Amino acid sequence: MNFPIVKVAKGNKDYPRVLSEIHDSPEVLYCRGNLKLLNTSCFAVVGTRKLTAYGKESARLLSSDLARNGFTIVSGLALGIDAVAHQSALDAGGKTIAVLGSGVDDENIYPKTNFQLGMDVLRKEGLIVSEYPAGFHANEKTFPQRNRIISGLSVGVLIIEADKESGSLITARCALDQNRDVFAVPGSIFSSKSIGPNGLIQQGAKLVSSAEDIINEYGQNLNLSDSKKINISTKNPVQKQILDILDSKGALHADEIIRESKFEPKEIITALSMLEIEGYVKNYGDGKYMKT
Repeated sequence: MNFPIVKVAKGNKDYPRVLSEIHDSPEVLYCRGNLKLLNTSCFAVVGTRKLTAYGKESARLLSSDLARNGFTIVSGLALGIDAVAHQSALDAGGKTIAVLGSGVDDENIYPKTNFQLGMDVLRKEGLIVSEYPAGFHANEKTFPQRNRIISGLSVGVLIIEADKESGSLITARCALDQNRDVFAVPGSIFSSKSIGPNGLIQQGAKLVSSAEDIINEYGQNLNLSDSKKINISTKNPVQKQILDILDSKGALHADEIIRESKFEPKEIITALSMLEIEGYVKNYGDGKYMKT
């Protein structure tokens, strides 16, 4: 199937209204796919390229729930969190926009490893967009530039895992400059990938433990997946053991769970955070957890 490149200039009826409001909005967008998505309720999900299992599952769960609730998921088609966000939106039957730092023609979709994902976005009525024309090669300067478009298209931006050098923090800064909402998923204090989101939360970003935290901000109708329907057998060994311990012992402090388990403290803390996001356990304060 052919997906022609369409040039959408400022002033055109298809040019996104929210993007036109930012001070450095691009004069033209080169688009392939469903132009109607440019003026839908868009929400950006971005993060590290080198994601952990915790980051991957957070991105999957949150992106799919946001997509089910009518948000168009916007990201940068990069490896890691971006790719999971796009794929999860599609898997949920939702829509997604990939913003590139290169031309949108087949030869320049970047990274090449995500070319098929880009084609899936188009086949499933999504959109690929860039301010750069066909034939333009991505370079180190174009990625920070495209980040302002990711945030500019969106009502808010969610950061999931980012070390202190992560480009997703540029997107967060762009969002703040554009008066967009910034959200972040908290992470383990033992992980360098938590430096970005935890720091943003300290600076006033809104902490996210479920898609409901975002959806309630915008008055969308709630249509959340029931995480508790996920078969416990699909949990990883650390999560399984935590649930078994809480089943047999009742409410326990995280330190007690660590003592009862055979895993490293870092693994337990990460698994507890994931189980809390998914609704399997509840933190009742002072680090005490109980199975829900």
